[in-house]
Amino acid sequence: MSDIDSDKWLEVMKSEMNSKGSNQVWTLVNPSKSVRPVGCKWVYKHKLGAEGEVTAFKARPVAKGYTQQHGIDFEQIYSLVAMAKSIRILLAIAAWYDYEIWQMDVKTAFLNGYVEEEIFVDQPKGFTFVGEEQKVCHHQRSIYSLKQASRSWNTRFDEVI
Repeated sequence: MSDIDSDKWLEVMKSEMNSKGSNQVWTLVNPSKSVRPVGCKWVYKHKLGAEGEVTAFKARPVAKGYTQQHGIDFEQIYSLVAMAKSIRILLAIAAWYDYEIWQMDVKTAFLNGYVEEEIFVDQPKGFTFVGEEQKVCHHQRSIYSLKQASRSWNTRFDEVI
């Protein structure tokens, strides 16, 4: 990586991979001849503060979900959407009763969703294990850009709640 901030990017990439490991997102397996793994790429993003300054670096390995095939890599897709009028009603109630409203961001939200299908993804570039370059990641949990990621996360969320 030949970026002026390459050490910061590498640090967040390592943190992201540690998160994947501690959450037991995948296991490395030898692919069978019938396995066609989904590709994987890194997505990089700067988080900006109010003044436009860089406050954080984010790097995340994401699946190339556009290569997934219906009936093979996924069965159903789903995306939870809130209606604007529902949000306005909740805000009006909170204002009326002088409630505090908190927004939260769960850094590893999608990693909490379990995948039902057999999903195999290429190892993230730059983080292949020495001597195991031919292996692929067999996913037990969801990652960003899988077609079923939103659905699996929401199903898990509903189970817990």
